[in-house]
Amino acid sequence: MSPSALLSLDGTRILLTGASGGIGRAIAVALARAGAELALSGRTAAGLQDIAATVCAEGRSVHLLPEDLAVPEAPKRLVDTAADSLGGLDVLMHVAGAFPADGAGRFRPVPLVNSEGEDWAPIVSVNFTAALELCRSAYPHLTKSPSPSVLLLSSAVGLMGASAGEAYAMSKAAQISLARSLAVAWGPQNIRVNALCPGIVDTDSSEALADNETLSHWFLSRTPLGRWATEEDVALAALFLSSPAAGFITGQSLAVDGGMSVPGSGFTAPDDARQAAASG
Repeated sequence: MSPSALLSLDGTRILLTGASGGIGRAIAVALARAGAELALSGRTAAGLQDIAATVCAEGRSVHLLPEDLAVPEAPKRLVDTAADSLGGLDVLMHVAGAFPADGAGRFRPVPLVNSEGEDWAPIVSVNFTAALELCRSAYPHLTKSPSPSVLLLSSAVGLMGASAGEAYAMSKAAQISLARSLAVAWGPQNIRVNALCPGIVDTDSSEALADNETLSHWFLSRTPLGRWATEEDVALAALFLSSPAAGFITGQSLAVDGGMSVPGSGFTAPDDARQAAASG
């Protein structure tokens, strides 16, 4: 099989959550260019309109399914609607995520000791509880697919831990554990399950980190490749893990972090970086 055929998703039916966000949008475009048939989900219909136009311009069909995954019944409803719209389901890709944010929706680390339940409950709800429900609901559909897989968008901090963002890191580590456990449980049904773990990605939501000189310098100094990831870096990795080229890869956590999670990179933040994170 040629390299282009190995990365082809021609006709593959994919449900992608978080499609209206920066990383989700980039992944949607990459999947469309690879030939996938897409059901795209985001919190609002308006937020999905722009990416829908881009996908359609690639000559692919698209179904827009707005859902707030923090609502308990939303994940099952979303999966069943997507499978019905697509005529089945081959790939579940959970990219939607919640994180501690400032008033402008930009990432702002909050130490656990300075937080309340309402700060971390939405993070756990979307990042982990929704992931559980999406996977459970997708299972009966995936068992009918000739090439089923699940991809959970975790984070490099799920591999390492993070001060001033403990609840977020915990929810991402839980996604990694879920991917490993389901890979073992669902392997006999030929369902592959993996996690994708980006480092710091250059998106609108990371502007607060980029604008904080102390914190930004600290992150870059702990990243061997010396730069932040682009949305396209993450999208290409997502495409690979969902393609025939990754047909014998399951239960893995692929770090797209420029080497930040490599042991010895020194991720434990010094006091000045922790204080910068806490102060924003």
